[in-house]
Amino acid sequence: MSVLDLIKTDIKKIMHNDPAHDFDHIMRVYKNAQQIIKKEKVNETLVLSAVLLHDVVSFPKSDKHSKNSSIESAKKAKTILKKYDFTSDEITIVCDAISEHSFSQKKIPKTIEGKILQDADRLDALGAIGIARVFATGGSLRRPFYNLDDPFCKKRIPDDQTWTLDHFFEKLLKLEFLMNTNSGKIEAKKRTKILKDFLKQLKHEI
Repeated sequence: MSVLDLIKTDIKKIMHNDPAHDFDHIMRVYKNAQQIIKKEKVNETLVLSAVLLHDVVSFPKSDKHSKNSSIESAKKAKTILKKYDFTSDEITIVCDAISEHSFSQKKIPKTIEGKILQDADRLDALGAIGIARVFATGGSLRRPFYNLDDPFCKKRIPDDQTWTLDHFFEKLLKLEFLMNTNSGKIEAKKRTKILKDFLKQLKHEI
């Protein structure tokens, strides 16, 4: 087995996250990263190792520690990577990519490995799968779909801690402009259109 297959086996055993951050999410991000890697000069194994381990610790969104998920994932990733033949420099690259990828950390990753991980992860927050994930998370937290008086945040500041739809305006619609790689930007634009079309249809229905 390759080292990537071994890491996959490791995380599949220990990941018991919510539906929006489960093993299936990891594999979609993996696929996204593989597409971006085709256009970039980068160590594929390091990028994909970072992808596999980026959510190995994932606190619920309602948990006060949620913003530290990426930092804790980086710590746990270091322990896992030490079992394999990664150099200390390679482990640093992978773990830095993981700790810096999160939207809540408000960081632009320093390395190309980190930039690709961040783009690949953000793509899974967009498009049809992004819509599914946001409502899965909202449902698990028992949040209403939207604010009845102002569903689309026309006259108020978005509050995605209270209403699920607000997450579109607080985060998802911003991601297209925060991508790092050219191929990431192109795909994000396509997927953002799906979000906008959904919002138009939702406006018609409610």
